[in-house]
Amino acid sequence: MAAETRPGAADIRTARAQNPKMRERDLARVLGITEAELVASFVGHGVKRIDPRFDDLFPGLKQVGEVMALTRNESAVHEKIGPFETFVNGKRAALMLGDQIDTRMFPANWVHGFAVEKVDGKEVRRSLQFFDAHGDAVQKIHARPDTNLVAWDRLVETLLLDDQTPEQLPEVTAAEPFSRKLPADGVEAQLRARWQAMTDPHQFHGLLRDLDLDRVSAFELAGETWAWPLDRGSVPALLRLAASEGIPIMCFVGNRGCIQIHSGAIATVMDKGPWINVMDPTFHLHLRTDHIYEVWAVRKPADVGHVTSIEAYDSDGQQFIQFFGVRGEGNLERADWRGLAENLPKLDRAVQLGAAE
Repeated sequence: MAAETRPGAADIRTARAQNPKMRERDLARVLGITEAELVASFVGHGVKRIDPRFDDLFPGLKQVGEVMALTRNESAVHEKIGPFETFVNGKRAALMLGDQIDTRMFPANWVHGFAVEKVDGKEVRRSLQFFDAHGDAVQKIHARPDTNLVAWDRLVETLLLDDQTPEQLPEVTAAEPFSRKLPADGVEAQLRARWQAMTDPHQFHGLLRDLDLDRVSAFELAGETWAWPLDRGSVPALLRLAASEGIPIMCFVGNRGCIQIHSGAIATVMDKGPWINVMDPTFHLHLRTDHIYEVWAVRKPADVGHVTSIEAYDSDGQQFIQFFGVRGEGNLERADWRGLAENLPKLDRAVQLGAAE
């Protein structure tokens, strides 16, 4: 939307009042603005600007006790309830390690921060919300009934920016849309040789970078020993099978600034419209099944044997959720997870079944 037609802060607040139940992400889209701009329009009205300074933010969060950490992208919402525990800082990437909240974070993409208080009847709902340079949320941290609010308020004061000028929206830049890469001639042989030589699944990122490949292109070239396409219904099937058979899984949902991970069993899986949901005491997942365009089963060599992932992609070829079986370093992949992953319906089989009907 052109600058002269973009709504100002007061206009955004009016639209919010007129649409009190609409999700902020959806309202921002309707208004032609980013979610960061929507939140910033309430500075002075229950919102304060804060500095997403990792050195103070995460040690401070350790003091507040139980919270809900939310990381999402366009197609999946990943919520974990528990305390922030062990923080490992780094300039390019940082880690939060814990039994419940487990993340990989990229500090350069934590650009705008806000402490938000919303009055909901007699309650005040508190959150810390962080956005990238494009105005997209990287992570939101919500207070819970058992959160230590004294420690919460102390953390907000520590992170508070001097500039709390109201009616001032942040500068955001348009993000470059994700696009597939055309593989170079002769890259297939290099890919297969390097793939087979891997000793750690994390080496896959370097392989893609060196060969200038996107993930789906690599899968298409790797051969069925290493990657094969699945029916789109494989992801809901995976969740239901993992829940019914008690198979512990790792579920990764990420965006430019944060990847959030659940590790463990799941129990309650339910459908609601286009969403499939996991609703367990400390883990909630909301996944848009209508955004699933491709699903791949992928094998990568590991320190012991290989590991198998199930990965879902949107129509642009961008990954939005990924699953592994729970596995400790130095251990073989669990047989129950491998059996589940390898027996999900392959795409060619699903196509044949559809034609037979």
